[in-house]
Amino acid sequence: MTWRGSTTVSDRIFASLVYLLPLLDVVGFVGRILMMTDSFISPLVSLVATPLAPLLAIYTGFIPLIVFFALFLLVVRNENIPHFIRFNTMQAILFGIVLSLIAIVWQYALEPIFGMGLLTQTLFNAVFLGTIAAVGYSIVQTALGRYAEIPTISDAVYMQVR
Repeated sequence: MTWRGSTTVSDRIFASLVYLLPLLDVVGFVGRILMMTDSFISPLVSLVATPLAPLLAIYTGFIPLIVFFALFLLVVRNENIPHFIRFNTMQAILFGIVLSLIAIVWQYALEPIFGMGLLTQTLFNAVFLGTIAAVGYSIVQTALGRYAEIPTISDAVYMQVR
């Protein structure tokens, strides 16, 4: 749905590129844990992580926080950038925020209780596959010039992006 005007090819490319950030987040947190365990999904994690390895080496420490503020302040809040790019940037940021919240809850509340058992592997498999599905869907819709409508996340994005 392109209700804010038509999208150019460059708009579609830039809007698709921001979805690398949630991929980096999910591979950085969930992917590392799944690679250490004997999970049935480890080959898929390797398939996603291998092309992202150079970016993963850079995307550590305070870099994710700097990238978050840069994208939010310079892209999402900039009215001169097309709505399509701002919408997809905010949606990618929200994917990253959800993954960060999952990582915090896991690290401080659930890991001491559950350890690395079957329940943990199931949770991480679901988070990894859900993120890959949502990001894949968003990239395909963005490449086609459509807004990727994901329940709840897209509603929050529309509230942030004017």
